Amino acid sequence: MEREFDARMRRTADRPLPSGRISPTGALLVGASLSVLGLAWLLIKVNPLTAILGATTWISYVAVYTPLKRITVLNTVVGAVPGALPPLMGWAAATNTVSAPGWALFGVLFFWQLPHFMAIAWLYRDDYAGAGFRMLSGVDPEGHRTAASAVRNTLALLGISLFPFLLEVAGPTYVVGTIVLGATFLMFACAFARSLTAPAARRLFFASILYLPLWLGLLIADKRTPPLELNGSPSLSSARVESTVVP
Repeated sequence: MEREFDARMRRTADRPLPSGRISPTGALLVGASLSVLGLAWLLIKVNPLTAILGATTWISYVAVYTPLKRITVLNTVVGAVPGALPPLMGWAAATNTVSAPGWALFGVLFFWQLPHFMAIAWLYRDDYAGAGFRMLSGVDPEGHRTAASAVRNTLALLGISLFPFLLEVAGPTYVVGTIVLGATFLMFACAFARSLTAPAARRLFFASILYLPLWLGLLIADKRTPPLELNGSPSLSSARVESTVVP
């Protein structure tokens, strides 16, 4: 769908489709086959709820987010939804519900994506504009709205990352660690907002890359068995839930 536009951008021109190393037909067949097989596997081997969430992820990314990239700057917010659904799928696979702890994981991934992408969008704003993609950085030459989005969503991330503790799926060590991580991430976002330079955007990008595995590591290291009333499945053994708190 985007191979012609990707070919115009320095950061994507060498990918297999825009560079012509694989054919559009071959890519479509492989992608469609994997999508159908993957959803069938989730339906048969996991549970229908996880399969529904998987289908929602696929549809919202391919049929909603992808076309919106050439229509509105809100595409980034819309695209953060399918980007954040996989952790909720993991929770649904483990508990057969979409209860509060699963939504907390969704929230962290949702808000994490926005400062992460604002850094990329600022670094490659000319690339995106030249290819016809409507990004906030392309209609914000001074960078104030891009910077405000990065700071605002990093602050929201700091708040939502506390919910696993409040919902009793993580302990006190997690709280201390996630506050330190979130505050550090916020510091890089504020530095980017103050200078709006390429080095500051690059540092924010790498801070986002480091944040996610460190945050997940904290969640794993200090996980707690969630109360059964939160996961809604009294039949689940505590051992199973304990081993799958983080999908």
